[in-house]
Amino acid sequence: MTTRSQPVTVPAPSRCRPAHRRRAAAPLLAAACLVAVLDGPVAAAAQPTGTHNAGRAGATSPSVGSPGKAERRAQLERLVRELMAAGAPGVIVRVDDGHGRPIRIAEQAAWSRPDHRLRAEDEFRMGSNTKTMMATLVLQLVAEGRLALTDPVEKWLPGQVPDGRAITLRMLLNHTSGLYDYTQDPALLPSALGKDPKQWTSEQLLAVGVRHDPLFAPGTAWAYSNTDYAAIGAALEKATGKSLAELVRDRIARPLHLQHTYYPTDSTWRGRHAHGYEPDAAHMPPGVPAEARDYAGIHHDGHVDVSDNNPSWGGAAGAVVSTAQDWGRFYTALMSGRLLPAAQLAQMRTTVPVDPDQPDGPGYGLGIETGTTPCGAVWTHDGGIPGYLSTNVTDSTGHRTASVLVSTEAFAETPAAFPDINKAAKALRYATICAMFDKPTPTTPHIG
Repeated sequence: MTTRSQPVTVPAPSRCRPAHRRRAAAPLLAAACLVAVLDGPVAAAAQPTGTHNAGRAGATSPSVGSPGKAERRAQLERLVRELMAAGAPGVIVRVDDGHGRPIRIAEQAAWSRPDHRLRAEDEFRMGSNTKTMMATLVLQLVAEGRLALTDPVEKWLPGQVPDGRAITLRMLLNHTSGLYDYTQDPALLPSALGKDPKQWTSEQLLAVGVRHDPLFAPGTAWAYSNTDYAAIGAALEKATGKSLAELVRDRIARPLHLQHTYYPTDSTWRGRHAHGYEPDAAHMPPGVPAEARDYAGIHHDGHVDVSDNNPSWGGAAGAVVSTAQDWGRFYTALMSGRLLPAAQLAQMRTTVPVDPDQPDGPGYGLGIETGTTPCGAVWTHDGGIPGYLSTNVTDSTGHRTASVLVSTEAFAETPAAFPDINKAAKALRYATICAMFDKPTPTTPHIG
């Protein structure tokens, strides 16, 4: 059920096409934008012509399960190969339909293999999926009586947010605060491109966002804003006296035994990880803005390895590292009630429409999004940070989960400049959702 306390009175900027695609600003969490990529026709999937060669780099687990499942696995393998042919440096897919062993696929471009042999269990920067974990932390504290969703932000961050008495924690979590998105400020661009190793704090990121005028009065509209979660990160640290890294570790990763999930405090990886790439300036398509064409990192084969760039500017809005398997476990624990009591899980799943013209369409809850597809209703988030693009999906029970991880992000930031890879990524994400529900992929998908 989609609910909102006040009608949406101004158009909400699409999180799939943020303002920085039109002017200088930092590319952060535009990502796959699942609602948009599935909103429209996708060409019918061709019949699989063969199975993935497990002896190649990026080997997959053996096919198991019903003939239907085997066919869907073959379709996913083919779509992964098509995405690779369109220009993706690497792709990881994991699908758990709740029956038998999950489908796991990892494939990479030949030129990237000297850097790293990609595996399905590799660590990955999860971008805006971080928001789901931050919302979970807030709701845990709400259940303990230490926070309330009705708390004004002024209570926890006095003097740091204009009109902070009118903005509640709930508004921050569901993007109805009206705060300007700090990633649209040119001050973030050097960090986003990896040229400035500055270690950003939540309060510093919040300060960048609130120096701009708000988009609308609190609670009167919806607009995706990373500043909302910079404020959430700062409030969590103030309310608990602990860092976000400690909170993720102690309240989520350790209880669920997520060995490769953490909030990084710098650019250091803790385990085997996927390398992330962007095209170098000479190989960026003409449609990419000049200010967003030149990433820092090791250059080779027309690409820049951005894996070791500092993600701190993503903060509570986008810095978490995890794996496809760990995220599946997290979603299962979240939706089954292991992480949150029933009352708080219900609050998380109370949504506002992301499009004022579709009040019954896709909705955003507290750090998570929902929509319907011909294959089933999903709860989801996506995330993008340079070199890493991720979409994670689950059903309402957490019994079924799926992830699509692509080791590049610029194509989602400027989709018109990368039509082939966007079309291939869209087809793969859609087929992955249907495989999660153990259903064949319809030929004209639509989510709404």
